[in-house]
Amino acid sequence: MKVPCPICGKITEYSRENPWRPFCSERCKMIDLGEWGNDGYRIQGEPGSADRMSPEEFEDAARRADELEARLDAGKQSGARRRRR
Repeated sequence: MKVPCPICGKITEYSRENPWRPFCSERCKMIDLGEWGNDGYRIQGEPGSADRMSPEEFEDAARRADELEARLDAGKQSGARRRRR
């Protein structure tokens, strides 16, 4: 599968043969790592906001995450079935 490199946008192969996937090169992979290390990327929300969730909110978030994971797994399985045919 061909995907754009998240750093430079160059189209690159997303497969086991590409040791830097999803990046096009070690350079782009290291740039991305540096962004995380320098707080260039941030996860949305207040720090520790999950700690302030009510038990019901936490359970709802966990349920939604489980549903999303199940849908993603189902998509991967159907894709694998299509490739085998």
